[in-house]
Amino acid sequence: MPEDIESTIEAAGATWERIPVTTHLIHVKEPLEPVLDTYVRPLLAPGDWVALSEKVVAISEGRVIHRSVVRPGLLAKLIVKGVKKYENDVGYSDPRKMQVAIMQAGWSRTALAMAAGGVTRLFGRHGDFYRIAGHRISEIDGFNPETVAPFDEFAMLGPEDPAAASERYGSHLDCPVAIIDANNINVEVLGSSRDLPVTPSEARSILMDNPIGQGGQLTPFVVVRRSGRS
Repeated sequence: MPEDIESTIEAAGATWERIPVTTHLIHVKEPLEPVLDTYVRPLLAPGDWVALSEKVVAISEGRVIHRSVVRPGLLAKLIVKGVKKYENDVGYSDPRKMQVAIMQAGWSRTALAMAAGGVTRLFGRHGDFYRIAGHRISEIDGFNPETVAPFDEFAMLGPEDPAAASERYGSHLDCPVAIIDANNINVEVLGSSRDLPVTPSEARSILMDNPIGQGGQLTPFVVVRRSGRS
């Protein structure tokens, strides 16, 4: 867990303990079930649930693109000029990452999203570019120098089916699972097993400070436990 993140948090009407799970460096297309058995299962207690980083799920599914095959075009370079820049996150300021989004959504749809999003921003609306472009491009991550090598050289698409993956891993662990997209800007729940004991909104609030490490911590899983249980 990052040093500035507390291990417990008050959220969703309770106190929650977040236990980051350190693993080895998980490689592209490496099955997660044995990893979960080795590192997560021994820590579980009744009532726990597990948050999985969408990045590790995407890596396991092979949904990654190396920077060597990405050549930013004019549209990508144009769009990033208007993208909001964040001091502590690469976001979409890298034209290579924007080019990956164009590869997913298509040139014409991305151009339409850029034009429409630029207009609606004048009226105080934000996020229309991503909504109009669709294809879950907001879930794309990567080309971040703070990411552990070699994945600082990759773009990572979102998991193919986060809800189905959550059910599969939850059934394997016999424990509720949520897959989260977490960074230094925001946290979103992409999918969860049906037995998750909190709502997606509550899970988001419990993980809002992003207890999953984004760099070399190698903690792609977090066991979440309501205070008072053991």
